[in-house]
Amino acid sequence: MVSQGLEGDLKTDPPCHPRACAIQECLQKNGYKEEKCQGQIDALYECCNAFYQRQGDDAKTLSCPKAGLLRSVLGLSQKVCRDHH
Repeated sequence: MVSQGLEGDLKTDPPCHPRACAIQECLQKNGYKEEKCQGQIDALYECCNAFYQRQGDDAKTLSCPKAGLLRSVLGLSQKVCRDHH
């Protein structure tokens, strides 16, 4: 399944599914080395964050972690990036 851009990926069933599939494909291609797939992981988190902003924190999609967990991961990721600059 090919990503259709953020708007297209939000409209798939389930939402953000192409981005979740892209992570699986990347991990399989790269011997399950997560660091080699960070771009795909970030793209999924971007889609999931947009999904929850539009649908509310109680919305559900199999492709995304729960809203609270997503926000804690995004907050930690942003802190790590700030600490490295």
